[in-house]
Amino acid sequence: MAESTALKLLRDFSPTVSVGIVTANLLSLGSELSLLERAGVKVVHVDVMDGCFCPMMTVGPPFIKALKTTMLKDVHLMIQDPLEKVAEYVAAGADIITIHHEAGAHVHQALYQMRRMINVNDPARAIVRGIALNPGTSVEVLEPLLDEVDLISILGVNPGWRSQEFIPSTFRKVARLRQMLAEVGRQILVVVDGGITLKNIAEIIRTTGADMIVTGSVVFDGKAAEENAKLVLQAVQSNAAQKVGQPAEIARPF
Repeated sequence: MAESTALKLLRDFSPTVSVGIVTANLLSLGSELSLLERAGVKVVHVDVMDGCFCPMMTVGPPFIKALKTTMLKDVHLMIQDPLEKVAEYVAAGADIITIHHEAGAHVHQALYQMRRMINVNDPARAIVRGIALNPGTSVEVLEPLLDEVDLISILGVNPGWRSQEFIPSTFRKVARLRQMLAEVGRQILVVVDGGITLKNIAEIIRTTGADMIVTGSVVFDGKAAEENAKLVLQAVQSNAAQKVGQPAEIARPF
């Protein structure tokens, strides 16, 4: 099957940042989205939690539909048994849907069904299909799913609890994942999500070589969100350049 436009866009953007919008001021949602666009952010991230798969509850399909933006909508479903629910999020306008391996018995079927779903933003885009792993889950469980995913998200924290620090074993986990992908010859996007700060983002992007970093609280920390978004993008792009041995265009700002 030909590569979807949305997946091609993500490859073109890489390395990039998907900014979590649930931590923004939701009373000024339009303004918050606009400032991300001005900062050059290409992907907006929505953490959907159901209070069952993880302890918090956040938002659902109506919120996804309410996001009026040119950015790709990156929806992370931290919900139990996503098989019967993913269609609602596609209908609401998701471009990227990531489900959890731990979320139910039929994640393969959910991924398979997403292959046939139509992107309502632009049918040519298709849906980017992702699978996420909690910190306590080994990457080896992904092997049967590799033919059905475009993106793999490795969580650096346990989902649903606040004020967690990035788990150092995440580095080993991403290294093992890259080894697996090389062995099977699959070019799947690698995402690192959770525990990202301005102090550790440079090390994380250099060490993991992630195609995308997910962070929200770093940007919407009560200060200058637009400037924070620019700093995060700058950190990802400059440290990725250093990783591959190219001269960085800008100095590391922290």
